[in-house]
Amino acid sequence: MGFSPLSLSQFLSSFLFLFHFHTTISSSNYSSSSHFCAPDQSLSLLQFKESFSISSSASGRCQHPKTESWREGTDCCSWDGVTCELETGQVTALDLACSMLYGTLHSNSTLFSLHHLQKLDLSDNDFQSSHISSSFGQFSNLTYLNLNYSVFAGQVPWEISHLSKLVSLDLSGDYLSLEPISFDKLVRNLTQLRELDLSSVDMSLVTPNSLMNLSSSLSSLILRSCGLQGEFPSSMRKFKHLQQLDLAANNLTGPIPYDLEQLTELVSLALSGNENDYLSLEPISFDKLVRNLTQLRELYLWWVNMPLVVPNSLMNLSSSLSSLTLYSCGLQGKFPSSVRKFKHLQYLDLRYSNLTGSIPDDLGQLTELVSIDLSFNDYLSVEPSSFDKIIQNLTKLRGLRLGYVNMPLVTPNSFANLSSSLSALALWGGGLKGKFPGNIFLLPNLESLDLTYNDDLTGSFPSSNVSNILLLLGLTHTRISVSLENDFFNNLKLLEVLVLKNSNIIRSNLTLIGYLTRLTRLDLVGNNLNGQIPSSLRNLVQLQSLYLDNNNFSGWIPDFLGNLTVLENLGLSSNQLVGHIPSQIGTLSLRLFDLRNNHLHGPIPSSIFKQGNLEALALASNNKLTGEISSSICNLKFLRLLDLSNNSLSGFVPQCLGNFSNSLSILNLGMNNLQGTIFSPFPKGNNLGYLNLNGNELEGKIPLSIINCAMLEILDLGDNKIEDTFPYFLEMLPELHVLVLKSNKLQGFVNGPIANNSFSKLRIFDISSNNLSGSLPTGYFNSFKAMMASDQNSFYMMARNYSDYAYSIKVTWKGFDIEFTKIQSALRILDLSNNNFIGEISKVIGKLKAIQQLNLSHNSLTGHIQSSIGMLTDLESLDLSSNFLTGRIPVQLADLTFLGVLNLSHNQLEGPIPSRNQFSTFNASSFEGNLGLCGLPMPKECNSDDAPPLQPSNFHDGDDSAFFGDGFGWKAVAIGYGSGFVFGVTMGYVVFRTRKPVWFLKVVEDQWNLKARRTKKNARRNGARRN
Repeated sequence: MGFSPLSLSQFLSSFLFLFHFHTTISSSNYSSSSHFCAPDQSLSLLQFKESFSISSSASGRCQHPKTESWREGTDCCSWDGVTCELETGQVTALDLACSMLYGTLHSNSTLFSLHHLQKLDLSDNDFQSSHISSSFGQFSNLTYLNLNYSVFAGQVPWEISHLSKLVSLDLSGDYLSLEPISFDKLVRNLTQLRELDLSSVDMSLVTPNSLMNLSSSLSSLILRSCGLQGEFPSSMRKFKHLQQLDLAANNLTGPIPYDLEQLTELVSLALSGNENDYLSLEPISFDKLVRNLTQLRELYLWWVNMPLVVPNSLMNLSSSLSSLTLYSCGLQGKFPSSVRKFKHLQYLDLRYSNLTGSIPDDLGQLTELVSIDLSFNDYLSVEPSSFDKIIQNLTKLRGLRLGYVNMPLVTPNSFANLSSSLSALALWGGGLKGKFPGNIFLLPNLESLDLTYNDDLTGSFPSSNVSNILLLLGLTHTRISVSLENDFFNNLKLLEVLVLKNSNIIRSNLTLIGYLTRLTRLDLVGNNLNGQIPSSLRNLVQLQSLYLDNNNFSGWIPDFLGNLTVLENLGLSSNQLVGHIPSQIGTLSLRLFDLRNNHLHGPIPSSIFKQGNLEALALASNNKLTGEISSSICNLKFLRLLDLSNNSLSGFVPQCLGNFSNSLSILNLGMNNLQGTIFSPFPKGNNLGYLNLNGNELEGKIPLSIINCAMLEILDLGDNKIEDTFPYFLEMLPELHVLVLKSNKLQGFVNGPIANNSFSKLRIFDISSNNLSGSLPTGYFNSFKAMMASDQNSFYMMARNYSDYAYSIKVTWKGFDIEFTKIQSALRILDLSNNNFIGEISKVIGKLKAIQQLNLSHNSLTGHIQSSIGMLTDLESLDLSSNFLTGRIPVQLADLTFLGVLNLSHNQLEGPIPSRNQFSTFNASSFEGNLGLCGLPMPKECNSDDAPPLQPSNFHDGDDSAFFGDGFGWKAVAIGYGSGFVFGVTMGYVVFRTRKPVWFLKVVEDQWNLKARRTKKNARRNGARRN
């Protein structure tokens, strides 16, 4: 959105075209007074005219229907766009650029009878995907050929290489492809070529090194977005006359050659890698380049890896520079302290860098600046005094984008001095506080205004006199009030993007939203809007993205959404929608489809699973969605996120899910009624980071091929019917943070690691409620490095490829089965309960100092309670119940000041119960079934020799609210132990069941229902010991 600068390349092309035609046009004007064109030429042109219609949609950049001046009986040399040779009257030049021609250019067109043509320009018309005819090769005298943006398609014919006199060739902007053989003939035969533009022509099979066969006399080479892939040519020194080189938006890799510095006539240079494979530029190469290219006026480098280039070295660039773009180049370090030398700079773009320090005062001296973009430099800041100078002096500024540049001290009112010619202002995430000046909303040329993520920014969006050419408005997460009523919709009919997520909408009448017929994106997430989805949305036929999540919309999902034919992203999650998923939506070509957390029922339409472009499908937590998962889902090759959890889906899991897409990173089918075995095989190189199949009826074994999921962070296979031994091979997953295998039919020993660094990143290890036996896996205790140290900065564990998608798991937490809809990185759980483990608890357990919950209950453990457990200083829940433990309770346990839940019941413990700190809050249920224990809260008194130490008067109860995302703490439960276990647990459980934690997917926020139920082990607490 906003201002788009006219590039030097466009200027040069226009200038060169005018130069080519200057002499002959003058000749045409003279000849028209003394010569008539040849009759055959006139006839050919008239027949050519009749083969096309005139359509305003055929020309976009400009419109001049030149053929309308062509009349039979008049001299064709006087017609618009026609140039003739003086003596013979033969047509030598035809300029039909922007002539609004619409139709097919056939190979037998009379155009090809104009054999004397030297210059031909058919650019910016619509030839309806015509193929470029081989007949173009008959123009043996042609020196200039321009077919750009004229809707040609197919292969570029090799016959173009017959035009050996060509000086300028432009085939850019169409739907063409160029085979290596054709390109080779073209570059070898067109030895006089000076200008070549093949932008957007598919050259993916052409090797970059073949560019070296081009004429050394080239002055302009533009191959932007051609799909070139492979190593950048190792040398470019032969092109000494190049003034413009543009190889941007390809897939070139490797280092930019040193000898690029020898192209001293370069005026414009544009190179780029891509987001996966970078071109690289070493500091020495960059230094030579900027020092030697003294005529350089435009430098465009994006996704060129330059992390070692010092930002200050930019000061060696030519002072005549007019445009500098170093987008996402990895620049890091302090912003240059002075930039005053670049007096002619018009465009400055240093987005997505790691620049630090402050923006210098003298940026305000660059009075020619038209556009500044320093967004996504998170550690860059601007001082109020500097900012005031910049704003006041840059009177030509049309675009100012400072997203995520720190400016908390800048007074919003300072923006009131911005130039009246401003067309784009983006200040998202800048930390602005206070009232935003109202005059900015009224700037007459304002096209794009984005103030999102400034939570303390206030003000009021005006209801009248606002810029009526506004195309983008973003007020997400601000306190700027806005009324979505008649004036708003009438004044902003040109809006294309409206983003008001979690904003301050004070009044709304969404029945009028249909007035905004040019909208391509509408985001009203999280505004507590209610009623039915507005029927006027049916008028927004250009809508590509619609986000209405986290509101209170009710009723059925309207069928008319299926008529929004260009809709790609549809988010309706966390509303009160009912009914079926309309089958009409399946006719769209969606990329994101999110209906989570509604009240939908019935089967998922089969057409949904045939959405070939789908990247994210989330239908979780509707509870009543039924039917089977169609195997058609495996045709969704671009799918990255699939979440169908918490429904009533049944049938067998499609086996193809394991290997249908290497793009898939999130797969959640948990809490359904699915049957069968776990799908396999998982292919090497897959991107799966989250796999949740919890709470189904899956059987069989855990497939060995899961070790190919090298990116897997969360694996939850709990609550199924898996019959297997312990899967030691999971140790080989280097990124595994959470492993939940609870409530299956695993059996056999768990002896410990078979590889180095086994489970070193594991934070949660839950293998409870199986039939595992043997000694406790002490070897693993030594490997759990992540459980030995707490996180200094806790955060929610989010998906890598969907940064707003929070991972969730289901585990037993303090005696309840809990679905963690968000997982704090600080959470550490070790649960080996309800198995058949024997032997003693190793003192090695004391190394796991960061765990919050340790559950070894309902096994057959013997020996003493290790005093080293007292070293687990973050422990909040300890359950060693229903074993055969003997001896005394270590007094060190009383030092666990965060301990809120304790269960040592049904063992063979004896002696006094520690009575200080947290132990004073636990009731008798924590110790029952140990006949040898004495002292409070047990009825048996201790002998004087066994009296426990005095209890201190203070204690610190643990608070686990952070682990649950949105704020319910279990203090109510812990405190309840002091006055009665039953009352405390009951009240805590009721409060817990009513909470609704919040989590995010993509740009939407969704509420999940946090579910809790008492586990079977609590039911067995009153004496149910395994025999």
